[in-house]
Amino acid sequence: VQLQASGGGLVQPGGSLRLACAASGSIFTINDMGWYRQAPGKQRELVATITMHGTTNYADSVKGRFTISRDNAKNTMYLQTNNLKPEDTAVYYCNAHVVLTIYWGQGTQVTVSS
Repeated sequence: VQLQASGGGLVQPGGSLRLACAASGSIFTINDMGWYRQAPGKQRELVATITMHGTTNYADSVKGRFTISRDNAKNTMYLQTNNLKPEDTAVYYCNAHVVLTIYWGQGTQVTVSS
């Protein structure tokens, strides 16, 4: 299973980006999926998760600004990020639970700066 994250970039404070994570390979069923981020000098942290049936969970720091979603038919997960702040700057990683294995994507850089 391969995960390809995309959609990162440079954006001004208050701006928006839509990240995508596409899964490919020998996929039977993808269970939970999630977005994590890692800023320079910091540990990787949870941003949001979504179950196969659409139940979502968010870190307090992004509640009300970020929205996670998925299209099971396309094996793709999204993260709509709005009202971005400089502290959201990080490499964003996606993961997917397939059977008993957790797969990770390569990450996409999000930089929020004026």
